Amino acid sequence: MASQAVRVASPRPADFAGDSPGQTARRLFHATRPKFFPASILPILAGTAWGVQVSGNFDIAIFLLALLATVCVHAGANVLNDVGDDSAGTDRQNEDWIYPYTGGSRFIQTGIMAAAGMARLGISLLTVAAIAGLSLLLAKGPLILLFGLAGVALAVLYSLGPMRLSAIGLGEATVGIAFGILPVTGAAWLQSNAIDAGLLLFSLPVSAWVAAILLINEVPDIDADGATGKKTLPVRLGLNGTAALFICIHVVAVAAVLLLTLMGSLPLAAPLLPLGLLWLAARSAAAIRSGLQDRSGMQRAIEATLGIHAAGSLWLCGCVLFATS
Repeated sequence: MASQAVRVASPRPADFAGDSPGQTARRLFHATRPKFFPASILPILAGTAWGVQVSGNFDIAIFLLALLATVCVHAGANVLNDVGDDSAGTDRQNEDWIYPYTGGSRFIQTGIMAAAGMARLGISLLTVAAIAGLSLLLAKGPLILLFGLAGVALAVLYSLGPMRLSAIGLGEATVGIAFGILPVTGAAWLQSNAIDAGLLLFSLPVSAWVAAILLINEVPDIDADGATGKKTLPVRLGLNGTAALFICIHVVAVAAVLLLTLMGSLPLAAPLLPLGLLWLAARSAAAIRSGLQDRSGMQRAIEATLGIHAAGSLWLCGCVLFATS
């Protein structure tokens, strides 16, 4: 357990107090954990780039609707995850969080928002996502309904209900699908009306990099998760096993990029950055092995993992667009 002397700061209730429209909007926005929004924005960018490459056309209205739906599902899932972890006692017992990256938003624990208000916010965000999805359905046809229903189902089942996928060691796979395969292939299909094996392979690096974010974020929460029966992969594998899995995830991402390059779907330079990012992944894995013995090192490793996802995803977008020029 971290002592008060070394604990990283929580959100301060005074910073979010007040009922003015501006303060209310600020409170609701930060409750969604916006630092993680690149995990939903970048897959849409990558999938859109692939779809534009295939079709030669860019439908900006469809792109914006897809972006709105995906970010709202992500934000709603974050909020509902806080509600689920609070009801299970996980976040209340957690004294080793690294704010704002692990341990949830801390909005319920610090009294900034009540659990009921957070639940209403989460449901409202999923409702907005559903409206955007309905607009896409009317514009593009019934197949988009499958993408939308799958995304919402994963968002809810990740945090709530009897299955609670995040608590049974399936969180990483769930996040990899919900913020990798689904949005990448869905965004590409919206622009091109086509899904093939190359596109599915293209979605794998994005899926792997976002799964790695969740995996490393769970490391500081091992004690609290284990004490409340939330059997995440770090709880099951321990620090050394988690570090090994973390490296394997990044190797899978590089292997997918290499295969796409050999297939001619990406330019010859495409593997260069992912291969270079393996060095950052190896340093982050070393931090995982040390765990909270080095809190600053753990925070740097989390930030590096977020950076790997952002840099890698943007690089893939650039590679796809370069291939079309």
